[in-house]
Amino acid sequence: MFDPLTIAIVDDDDAMREALSELLQVFGFTCRAFDRAESFLSAHGSGSFDCLITDIRMPGIGGLELLRRLRSAGSTMPVIVVTSYTDPAVRERAMDCGARAYLTKPLADEILLHSLESALGEGGGRFDGDGQPNG
Repeated sequence: MFDPLTIAIVDDDDAMREALSELLQVFGFTCRAFDRAESFLSAHGSGSFDCLITDIRMPGIGGLELLRRLRSAGSTMPVIVVTSYTDPAVRERAMDCGARAYLTKPLADEILLHSLESALGEGGGRFDGDGQPNG
């Protein structure tokens, strides 16, 4: 038995946050969802989360700025960026800032799960060959 990994979701879209949270819980993750980057930063401490999934465009601190702040503070937590906008320049900036994946909405479940598994270091044995959680 293992402790479920905790994924932080930061997205100002209520429906997206809820859908992502429910999907990841089905796959055995614990999720905490935030409607703003500022709320996430207030809750974020060393080891609080195993991975962050963040939207790019949000009021206040956007996803790229959030990623930049985390990296500037020395965080190595994997970050997956999601967006509705397919701008190659934004994608390049996100990847240059250390994002593990850049996904466009609507998200395909299997692509998100594969990206999450990869970001978490090949799943650490948490997933079988079909991308289903072990145990």
